[in-house]
Amino acid sequence: MKSKFVFFTALILFFIGCTEQPKKKIEVDWTAQKSSDFSKDLAIEEDIDIKIFLQRKKDWKITETGSGLRYYIYQKGSGPLAESGMTAEVKFEITKLDGTICYKTEGLETESFKIDKSEIETGVQEGIKFMHVGDKIKLIIPSHLGHGLVGDFDKIPPLTTLVVDLELVSLRKS
Repeated sequence: MKSKFVFFTALILFFIGCTEQPKKKIEVDWTAQKSSDFSKDLAIEEDIDIKIFLQRKKDWKITETGSGLRYYIYQKGSGPLAESGMTAEVKFEITKLDGTICYKTEGLETESFKIDKSEIETGVQEGIKFMHVGDKIKLIIPSHLGHGLVGDFDKIPPLTTLVVDLELVSLRKS
């Protein structure tokens, strides 16, 4: 009799334990206004970081665009001006503000991309259109013009300001 009692008790506990408990709905207090405020705060912090970085680069003659891109052409070329739709061949070095190198062309290596028609960072797409063949430029690319909230899933973390040293080697019409 005692073994039947233990068996039935265990059986009842088993079925009670296996019943699905109702899931609690998690309430998130997030609004469009909070999202907008969060984005503004991030932009302000990033702008402060860029200004601190540029205080150490007093010899750079920086120009800022309406988008937040900052650039400095430090070597003038004599070739044609880059335009949307052209294919640009470039040498580059991409670093974080702390100087950590993320990507770099080596030696005679170049990369090419179609201006305004490729997945290259928006900041590079904007900045290259200030360049003539032979120019060398420093681009300070805020995260919203770079890889944004997610990074590139490799060497560029989320919300990273980039410093791109870019040389426009050649252009061709596509």
